[in-house]
Amino acid sequence: MGAPKYLKRYFKVQKNEMPALFKVTERVPVEFDPGMQLEELRKIHEKEIEEYRKLRENLEIEAAEALAYKDAAERLTFFTESFLEMPKASPSLLDLKVEIVDRMLEKCHCCGWRCEVNRKTGEKGFCRLTDLSNYASEFLHMGEEPELVPSHTIFFTGCTFACVYCQNWDISTCPDSGTRVEPRKLAKLIDLRRMHGARNVNFVTPTPHTHTVLKTIREVSVNTPVIWNSNMYHSREIAEMLEGVVDVYLGDFKYGNNECARRYSKIKNYLEVVQPNFEFAYKTAEVLLRHLVLPGHLECCTKPIAEWVEKNIPQIRFNLMFQYRPCYRAMEYPDLGRHLTPEEEARAIDIVREAGIEDLLI
Repeated sequence: MGAPKYLKRYFKVQKNEMPALFKVTERVPVEFDPGMQLEELRKIHEKEIEEYRKLRENLEIEAAEALAYKDAAERLTFFTESFLEMPKASPSLLDLKVEIVDRMLEKCHCCGWRCEVNRKTGEKGFCRLTDLSNYASEFLHMGEEPELVPSHTIFFTGCTFACVYCQNWDISTCPDSGTRVEPRKLAKLIDLRRMHGARNVNFVTPTPHTHTVLKTIREVSVNTPVIWNSNMYHSREIAEMLEGVVDVYLGDFKYGNNECARRYSKIKNYLEVVQPNFEFAYKTAEVLLRHLVLPGHLECCTKPIAEWVEKNIPQIRFNLMFQYRPCYRAMEYPDLGRHLTPEEEARAIDIVREAGIEDLLI
């Protein structure tokens, strides 16, 4: 398998040789009035995100210069620690992001459904969530991709999909179960897990909880990579808010066409939402893409996904997953009521390799 060819910045953050992106964002000063209209706040964000990009670029240049020395690791660590000792801006670009996403809940358009319900008053859209967030579990996960473990994984309840084969259906279909999130308390847990060996903080099914994730990250003290473990069905507006917060998108690319997405996950406009999000993630962070191979769906899903990835976002880590098993309501669908065959697994590997993807995890 060999070492990953990409995710290089992630490894530097994990080793404290670079600041996590949210640590950069919270040092960008911004002036705004919380009483402003949402569109006014977005215009300020559009302007100030350029300051974040400049600061990030300067940091990357300085880090690249440090690599020219024999003691590069020590220099990078000193450089990072010096940066992190700088005072946070108040208010910061991260504060502005929190305010914007919180406002979005009043006419929710956080995901591709764009339900436009007022979650702050208790209205519920497709995800059946209000503005309150619960998590089902948080722990040091040893079962994720090798470069992530041990990963501080936080499983939120609820989901923007309704997959008939969902392996976590007891969590996704019960949004009010679990533990209520208090951002400051959860942030302290993140600090603690990092000190106990977590290589990152891994938010699972985060899209409808973006407001809670941002509020939590704002309270985090440690320097840790932020993993967005997602179906990538978030809205364009949320994608913009995630720039400067997410270090690695651990993104599921499930389907190669809209018909399969509609039939098995009950969603609309799948490719129109997910593909631009992967492209934006590719430009603004690093990507570890997961593709769960479904029985009987190699030509309609696996193949077009692999070909699209190679053409549009080639420099990523691609995890080809064979863990599918019939769960939840899968037996109601004859084509999904079985495991993969060895022939299908071999064919899936051939498809991805023939597409030309370089960094393949099997």
